[in-house]
Amino acid sequence: MGAMRDRMLAGEPYIADDPEIVADLDRAARLTERFNRSAADDPEGRLAALRELLGSVGEDTWVRPPFHCDYGWQTHLGPRCFVNVNAVFLDVARITIGADVQIGPNVQLLAATHPVEAEPRRAKWEAAKPITIGDNVWLGGGVIVLAGVTIGDNTVVGAGAVVTRDLPANVVAVGNPARVVRELA
Repeated sequence: MGAMRDRMLAGEPYIADDPEIVADLDRAARLTERFNRSAADDPEGRLAALRELLGSVGEDTWVRPPFHCDYGWQTHLGPRCFVNVNAVFLDVARITIGADVQIGPNVQLLAATHPVEAEPRRAKWEAAKPITIGDNVWLGGGVIVLAGVTIGDNTVVGAGAVVTRDLPANVVAVGNPARVVRELA
């Protein structure tokens, strides 16, 4: 493995124009295109394309195209998940989604980060932190989950919320930044 890819996988700052990283991006782009162009009347073919693209796909999981990811193999979907249209998973770090998760349209899971300081950003340094979504979570339409966030089991995140910090299990969170407004029994 190349030094920059090693750094990326270790969660350290890296530069993404490393040939191995670019090859991984190109692979994902080809497979994403194949998945997004798959015929609606060929669910087996669509699922096969998704399984080739992603790190793992649980039983009875369904993703509606169009779908976008950076690498694919860094994304793991649990069983019985539903991902609605226009999902964007920037899976520079691992994205783990539990069982029975519902993801609304236009949801973004953004594991990628960039330096706040101008000079390293200008030099093309970037990094990533994993995202973990627990079991039986519902992310409403347009939710954005930022790098390094974990969302606990059974939590509901209201439409349009921006999740900047971990959310515990069994709550409803809304807003920008997302804040807990209710506990669930």
